[in-house]
Amino acid sequence: MSSQTDINERMRAILVDWLIEVHYKLMLMPETLYLTVYIIDQYLSMENVPRKELQLVGVSAMLIASKYEEIRAPLVKDLLCISYNSFTREQVLSKEKSILNKLQWNLTVPTMYMFIVRYLKAAMGNRELENMAFFYAELSLVQYTMLLYAPSVTAAAAVYAARCTLNMSPLWSDVLEHHTGLAEWQLLECARRLASLHATASGSKHKGVHTKYSNPKLGAVSLYSPAKRLI
Repeated sequence: MSSQTDINERMRAILVDWLIEVHYKLMLMPETLYLTVYIIDQYLSMENVPRKELQLVGVSAMLIASKYEEIRAPLVKDLLCISYNSFTREQVLSKEKSILNKLQWNLTVPTMYMFIVRYLKAAMGNRELENMAFFYAELSLVQYTMLLYAPSVTAAAAVYAARCTLNMSPLWSDVLEHHTGLAEWQLLECARRLASLHATASGSKHKGVHTKYSNPKLGAVSLYSPAKRLI
């Protein structure tokens, strides 16, 4: 982001928060969301993007990710409609081509989703743990500073923070340490950041994730109190 001249971390947060809402409304696969954010961040690291084109980059990235992950990708007109026709079909397709060329069509990457699914299997938890872990994972997507951590570390920290919030015992097991390659002490810093994001989510300007996970269908986990041991 330091190489960008017309956009900043706050604008990226607004974009990702909005895309999480769009993703949920369109009922897309979870893999699509994580790949969308990966594509955006990779493109922003390579290309200087004017402020007026940032939303276009986000929509085009979601179109690319949908074509890669979905059985039936949303149509361009659907994305235009949900974007209040802020740009044309030709602009979306042109930006899609530009992004793919810049990324050299390399879309097969280990996103945070790949890791968190594996770790949740190792945790042998219930749906409540899954919802809580994904809530933390999506909170991290919005925050640019969380890119400090590797996707595998954030995924492990999300599972750990979820277990802390739900008062599960043990908080971290030998099985989880084996599958993640990370000891409990190695997760604390990242987990504390996630818990801090949880604590401020309801009052944040970017409420997309909090609102999504306040839905009873997702266990209303965003309404839980964050783990005191991490705050």
